[in-house]
Amino acid sequence: MSDYLIKPVNPNQVWLSLKKLIDNKRLVAEKTTSAYQQEFRSLFMALSNNPDYNEWMDIYKKLVFWELEMKKSDSPEMQEVFQTQKNEANTEFFKFISKNYASWVGPKSSAAAPIMSNTLMKFKVFPHLEKGTPLFFVLIDNLRYDQWKTIQPIFADSFRIHEEETFYSILPTATQYARNSIFAGLLPVDIEKQFPVQWKNDDEEGGKNLFEEEFFKAQLKRLGKADLKYSYTKVTNNNDGQKLVDNIHNFLQNDINIIVYNFVDMLSHARTEMEVLKELAGDETSYRSITESWFTHSPLHAALKRIADKKLTMIVATDHGSVRVKTPAKVIGDKQTTANLRYKHGRNLNYEAKEVLAFRDPREAGLPVPNVNSSFIFAKGDLFLCYPNNYNHFVNYYRNTFQHGGVSLEEMIVPVVRMTNK
Repeated sequence: MSDYLIKPVNPNQVWLSLKKLIDNKRLVAEKTTSAYQQEFRSLFMALSNNPDYNEWMDIYKKLVFWELEMKKSDSPEMQEVFQTQKNEANTEFFKFISKNYASWVGPKSSAAAPIMSNTLMKFKVFPHLEKGTPLFFVLIDNLRYDQWKTIQPIFADSFRIHEEETFYSILPTATQYARNSIFAGLLPVDIEKQFPVQWKNDDEEGGKNLFEEEFFKAQLKRLGKADLKYSYTKVTNNNDGQKLVDNIHNFLQNDINIIVYNFVDMLSHARTEMEVLKELAGDETSYRSITESWFTHSPLHAALKRIADKKLTMIVATDHGSVRVKTPAKVIGDKQTTANLRYKHGRNLNYEAKEVLAFRDPREAGLPVPNVNSSFIFAKGDLFLCYPNNYNHFVNYYRNTFQHGGVSLEEMIVPVVRMTNK
């Protein structure tokens, strides 16, 4: 209900009521626009001030805040200004990562590194273990920070949110690297050393994320927590989701419960291939809206609501985000080169140097060396990497799809949130 009229109704009263309702939307839009105009300058100053990794996380959070606020403003001009500023931020972020990434993860790493995939559990999960209070670590694959902000109010209905932070996904920002790294507590180059049989490179046959539980067990042992009682559940379809709803109460007797939920990643890949989903999730706004609608009606939400009144700690995180790609870039490689659109590795790669972050020695990026002379390249901003064969077909097919694996704020700065029962 927005207003009421008192009988006998006089036409003036109807007119005033309508004016109030119509003007309210306009006033909110004008207020949003003027507030952003003031913030624009301070964001611009922050970008040109050589931000460190903490300041970059703050800048990205502010950009997401304004992106969500802009929905209230129907001003296409202001949205265009905002988009330009966000693109500028991504350009600067790419320079920042190019300059600093090797010093966080390489063999000669010297600089203090942010919390990244390989240290997430050590710093953000294990410190909150308490005897007698079960800890749930819920990893929603491929959840961007703006998508988290959209489903945050649904969590806040059932749980008390204590910490809402971000961390950096390792490169490539892809499931088989970032998620394995989270559960192993190691960089991919070290996972390959310690688990040569289980680790699979892109060009090898077999599933790439089949041993997360084994990696997690080894991490517990390494950190002297091997006596913890844990459960590991991966949900990749609705049937798994229903089992989770039925069994969630049994998890309360464990010290730590890991739930990996794979829907958002599947949505982004399906959106690339299915025309109907391209219509439904055409841009960031509708992509967020679909995520919200999915979570509201998901088995995950139903399961978590069942235990919301129990004494517990819950940490929600993701492995990486995704970015809407718009600009094609040509890459030439041999038959062994990987198919991913945001990163490639292979021998004799030919590319435009300014369009990618390249590591001729993968170990500098904390990555295994699949073949002699293998190098890795990561796309910047909204680029996607295409081969010259059938170039125009692939450009039209993949433009405006959500991809991950490269260097952007959306893919690398991702949420980790701690909450407890109310």
